[in-house]
Amino acid sequence: MKKVLLLIGVILLTTVTAFGQRRWTLQECLDYAMANNLSLQKTKLSKQSATEDLKGAKGAQLPTLTGSTNQSLGYKPWRNSGTTTVTNGTLNTKVDKGYYNGSYALNAQWTVWNGNKKTNTVKLNALAEETAELAVEKSSNTIQELITQLYTQILYLTEDVKVEEQMLETSKKNEERGREMLEVGKMSKADLAQLTAQRATDEYNLVEARATLLDYQLELKQLLEITDEEPLEVVMLDYTDDMILAEIPTLQSVYEQALLNRPEIESARVAIKSAGVSVSIAKAGWMPNVSMTGSLGTSTNSLTSTGWGSQMKTNVDAMAGMSVSIPIYDGRTTKTAVNKAKIKEMQAKLDLAEEQKTLYNTIQDFWLKTRTNQEKFRAAKASVASEQESYDLLQEQFRLGLKNIVELMRGKDNLLSAQQSQLQSKYMAIYNRQMLRFYEDGVIN
Repeated sequence: MKKVLLLIGVILLTTVTAFGQRRWTLQECLDYAMANNLSLQKTKLSKQSATEDLKGAKGAQLPTLTGSTNQSLGYKPWRNSGTTTVTNGTLNTKVDKGYYNGSYALNAQWTVWNGNKKTNTVKLNALAEETAELAVEKSSNTIQELITQLYTQILYLTEDVKVEEQMLETSKKNEERGREMLEVGKMSKADLAQLTAQRATDEYNLVEARATLLDYQLELKQLLEITDEEPLEVVMLDYTDDMILAEIPTLQSVYEQALLNRPEIESARVAIKSAGVSVSIAKAGWMPNVSMTGSLGTSTNSLTSTGWGSQMKTNVDAMAGMSVSIPIYDGRTTKTAVNKAKIKEMQAKLDLAEEQKTLYNTIQDFWLKTRTNQEKFRAAKASVASEQESYDLLQEQFRLGLKNIVELMRGKDNLLSAQQSQLQSKYMAIYNRQMLRFYEDGVIN
């Protein structure tokens, strides 16, 4: 029984391996990229670095305390006097030419006020952290947009391959029908050669369509950081006409919402705030600096008869002080720094206006393409129905000898062109509508 179960398991595993290749949904692609894309991971590390800079700026506001010690050996070769002691009524004189010094100190320093430069530096680093976080979000958005574009293109190409396969099957049938007509004298060899050439052309078009599909699948895999050799298969979605032709929001409403949630716009606003803080930091060069210092130290020396503990206590030296530095003339250094910071602030405001303009143009492009491709889809759908009916009639007339090969091939080309136009307008409408929603509320589905 166990062997039977094992055999069934092997068969099932083999079947899944051969026929059950994973198919990716768009959301799975997005989630996988958010967790594995190397470019995004690097951006996240930059944000972590900015967080550490902020912590360092906050720590710089606190006093500093350092401890130090110095131990040294000395030698006085011509020293004649030394230490005299009396032991049991005997006078002993000891001359130490070698000696040992030790010193110990604690030093504290605190900048009490420097024109709020440290406080503003903290603000500047907080804004830098916010900018880094927005950079992560911006990188994430860019990757999501690329994945959506590639995914939609793969959907389109997958259907296009099916259309090319159908065209090839039709060409094969026409060629076979032509051979039969040639045998009964109803078709010339020249006409049959045209049918054969058409079949060969359709075979080439199918190979090219499949190769293009593989290229886009590879590009999507690279974006997801997948390195296996299998093509990335996607879940084919059944888009209804209502979904394709869904009402689109107004251009202004999408733009106004995007101004509130797009990271590139918020990043430009933060840049203006950062420039304003930089102006304040530059102005600190005109302000006095007030700092406090303090130290506590002691020392020992082996040349004295006093014990080490007594020396440590007796030689204690404590000091506290305050210093004030008032800038009088700095060769226009501060004024230049302030003016340059103000120029940077004006540039940041222009950058914001430019980002807003770019955002509006981008949304306008998506909006116009959505509307245009919806209209194209309506027209293409009617055209496919008409061309399909016309081609079916041509095939029947060709079979009866009422239409020649040129008319048949022209009808086939018209049908293929209509089908491809329908597919292209379908997926272009879907993609651009997805992008409008993404810019409006940050959601892709």
